[in-house]
Amino acid sequence: MEIGIVGLPNVGKSTIFNALTSGHAAASNYPFTTIEPNLGVVAVPDARLDRLSALFKPKSKLPATVRFVDIAGLVKGAAAGEGLGNKFLSHIREVDAVMMLVRLFKDPDVVHTMGGVDPKRDVEIIETELILADLASVDKQLEKTEPKARCGDKEAKALLAVLQQVKASLEAGKTVRQMGLPPESVKELFFLTAKPVLFVGNTDESPDPALVATLETLAKERGAGCIALSGKIEAEIAQLAADERKAFLADLGLSVPGLERVIVAAYDLLSQASFFTAGEDEVRAWTITRGWKAPQAAGVIHTDFEKGFIKADVYSYAHIDQYEKESGLREKGLIRSEGKDYVVKDGDVCFFKFSPPSK
Repeated sequence: MEIGIVGLPNVGKSTIFNALTSGHAAASNYPFTTIEPNLGVVAVPDARLDRLSALFKPKSKLPATVRFVDIAGLVKGAAAGEGLGNKFLSHIREVDAVMMLVRLFKDPDVVHTMGGVDPKRDVEIIETELILADLASVDKQLEKTEPKARCGDKEAKALLAVLQQVKASLEAGKTVRQMGLPPESVKELFFLTAKPVLFVGNTDESPDPALVATLETLAKERGAGCIALSGKIEAEIAQLAADERKAFLADLGLSVPGLERVIVAAYDLLSQASFFTAGEDEVRAWTITRGWKAPQAAGVIHTDFEKGFIKADVYSYAHIDQYEKESGLREKGLIRSEGKDYVVKDGDVCFFKFSPPSK
C-alpha cells in the first residue's frame, strides 16, 4: 500500500518526506524540485511491538510499514498538461491514498506560486485538477460502455449507470469520494477523486489558529482526516538522537512527533490493522486490511500458511500485557483456538497451524 504526498509547488513536500523517511530527497526553493517520485518505506510507531519485544526478548523486532511517495508539485492547468500535469496525474493514479499537503506557513524567502497563503484556494485548485482528470476518464469510459449498453449487455448497463452518476457529481464539483458509492462499484475505474485523503497542514513554528481551523473545516466537509504540523520542526526532530528527541519534544509540550501522528493516520486511512507473531526468534507486526479472516492473515506470512490453514491460536495484546507470560494466559483460558471464519482483530497475537503442501 502506498500513500502519495501531493500539493502545489513549494509547500514543503520534500521536507516532510525527508523527515518521514530520514532520507535525502532534494528540497529547495524551486517549483518542481521533485520530478520523479521518491519512495520511502516508513515504520509504523507501535508501543505494543516494543512491549512484546521486552517480554519475549527476541533476536529481532520488525514493525509494520507504510510506503510514502513524494510526487511532483501540481499546478493549475495540470489536467490540461500544464507543468508536469500528465506525469503528475499518472503518479497519483498509481497510489492507494493521497496525503494532501497544504501550505499554512508564511515565509517570504520561499516563493508561493499562487501569491500568498490561502488553504481554501489551494485545496480547490488541487481538487479541480483531479476532478477534471476524472471527467476526462469518465468520458472515455462512456464512449466504450454506451454502445454495449444499447446492445443489451447487462454488465455494461450497470456500469453505464455508475458512470453517469459519477459524471453528474464531478460536473457539480463533487469528488467521487463524496458521492458515498459502494467502494466495489468504482474500485476498478481508478478515479483519482475516489482515493482516501488525509489533509496535512504545514504550519509556521507557531501555527496560525485561523489557518489551521480553515483546513480542518475543509477536511471535515470532504470526509477527510486532518493534521497540522511544522515541517521545519519535524525535520529538526528527525535528525536528533532518541534521548535528545524526547527532551526536545518535552520542551515543545509534545508527547510524540507530529509525523508519528501522520504515519498512524495514513495507516488507518487505508483501513489497515496490525496483528503480531511473537517468540524467541522474532517479534513482528504484520499488516492486514481490517475485516480479513484468519487464513488471509496467515497468507501475509506465507502463501502456504493460507493454502494449508488448519487453525490459529490467538490471544489479545491486552492480555499478554497484563499477565506477561503465555503460560499465565493458558492458566486463565485466554488463548483461543480459532478457525477459518475468525476475523483477525488489531492487536491479536497469532500462532498459525497449517498443513504443508505435499511435494
